Amino acid sequence: MMGLEGALYPWRFRLVLALVGLMVAAISWRIIDLHVIDHDFLKAHGDARSVRHIPIPAHRGLITDRNGEPLAVSTPVTTLWANGKELSKAREQWGTLAAALGQEPKAFAQRLEQNSGREFMYLVRGLTPEQGQVILDLKIPGVYGLEEFRRFYPAGEVTSHVIGFTDVDDRGREGMELAFDEWLAGVPGKRQVLKDRRGRLIKDVQVTQNAKAGKTLALSIDLRLQYLAHRELRNALVENGAKAGSLVIVDVKTGEVLAMANQPTYNPNNRRNLQPAAMRNRAMIDVFEPGSTVKPLSMSAALQGGRWKPSDTVEVWPGSLQIGRYTIKDVSRTEGRVLDLTGILINSSNVGMSKIAFDIGGESIYNLMQQVGLGQDTGLGFPGERVGNLPNHRKWAPAETATLSYGYGLAVTAVQLAHAYGVLANNGVSVPLTLTRADRIPDGVQVMSEDVAKTMQGMLQQVIEAPRGVFRAQVPGYHVSGKSGTARKASVGTKGYTANAYRSLFAGFAPSSNPRLAMVVVIDEPSKAGYFGGLVSAPVFSRVMAGSLRLMNITPDNLPAPVAPSGSVATVASQGGAR
Repeated sequence: MMGLEGALYPWRFRLVLALVGLMVAAISWRIIDLHVIDHDFLKAHGDARSVRHIPIPAHRGLITDRNGEPLAVSTPVTTLWANGKELSKAREQWGTLAAALGQEPKAFAQRLEQNSGREFMYLVRGLTPEQGQVILDLKIPGVYGLEEFRRFYPAGEVTSHVIGFTDVDDRGREGMELAFDEWLAGVPGKRQVLKDRRGRLIKDVQVTQNAKAGKTLALSIDLRLQYLAHRELRNALVENGAKAGSLVIVDVKTGEVLAMANQPTYNPNNRRNLQPAAMRNRAMIDVFEPGSTVKPLSMSAALQGGRWKPSDTVEVWPGSLQIGRYTIKDVSRTEGRVLDLTGILINSSNVGMSKIAFDIGGESIYNLMQQVGLGQDTGLGFPGERVGNLPNHRKWAPAETATLSYGYGLAVTAVQLAHAYGVLANNGVSVPLTLTRADRIPDGVQVMSEDVAKTMQGMLQQVIEAPRGVFRAQVPGYHVSGKSGTARKASVGTKGYTANAYRSLFAGFAPSSNPRLAMVVVIDEPSKAGYFGGLVSAPVFSRVMAGSLRLMNITPDNLPAPVAPSGSVATVASQGGAR
């Protein structure tokens, strides 16, 4: 039959043969094209169905103190995740999985039900590799592991306000972890693997991009001094029933912040019950009126102008001064009617300081305070740092001039005040502050006359060592310089002050003969023995400064002269000379 149709219609037969031949040729060409010429097409589609790129987490950079002691390190952890679609098919093993994860079975099952249509969900993050492997060994369908890193802080609460912490994704969220996040983070890598349609790993093919670890960050903090400051500040709060406190130590030559402690504090390794108030780095975020601790700066402005010298006197009797509707009062009683400039600082006379301020003008005091860093950005780049407030008036009224001179009407941070005293201690040279280790002494700016700064160093030494001085701040074996202060706390939302609420302050430096360390102590609302800075904060300064000077091997400058024993060579020689 076929032969008959082919004979009757030869052209149709040839057409069918031609079409079949063309189809065979087209298919053959396509096979050759895909397998020989354009084989990338099949490879790409095959890879799309089986090849996956798994991220390789980057090791976050190490944070150390100035001596290389680790303050923040990254440790490997295992994160468990699940494919909800696969896990929903193994309901009989949900109870086993919940028990292994330490979770309540009913709540865990409800959570899996809600995510049964998703291909990715976290089960638990931050397990140790050993804990994670125990669960993975259960071979529950749809449960997989992921390698990550978790931050650990060896010093715990001692350095928490400076270091800060990272979140669950290992990104900086507070402190230096946030400020230097890009420096520390590193670059994740990629690993190529083959997986089947169920997402199970078949073969680890290759590393397509190596992970680049983050860089090490060496801070200026000295962990030994930090521990000392933390301990003494905590003890001071307990002894005085205080609400909070801050302590800052600065190297006056390099501008390095050697210690920065705050209370209350928190443990960054366990933040389950973390209170937001405990997270505040009060030394850089809390602003306050510094009270009498700025009188040395106001006095420096008077000496700088040349109108006053240390031997000049001011009448302070009867210990009060009426300025319009305001009355300026001295807290301490003064012996006699007049005080020289050193006596004004020793007795912390508001009346004497105000009269000097009236003579030189508020603008002079404002200019010097601005030059030493009050009301200015410190340049530390710390997240959330505040610059405070240093008011400048077009016309300085007597009340504004007086209050500025003895520490009211302006707002500063503890770090700014430590920097200002560092300028006095560094012979009038201002060097920029830094929270990272300085490998060389930075260039400074002479913002105050060297002679004025050295004169003020001696005057502040007398504030500590004079018979009526702040003896509680003395350090055995060293001459120290400093000034106490007591400031009333402003009421929140009003223009007045809170009754019976004070900040106790002490700012100083040592050794007086060649200053190396400047320190500020702030105790917030002491409520037990008293509230004056010389009573509450000065002893903390003494203990911390004494320990810091010893730890840094700074030569004493106030050791008693050696006494030659009787009958010694020196004594005989002296007697022979006398004859």
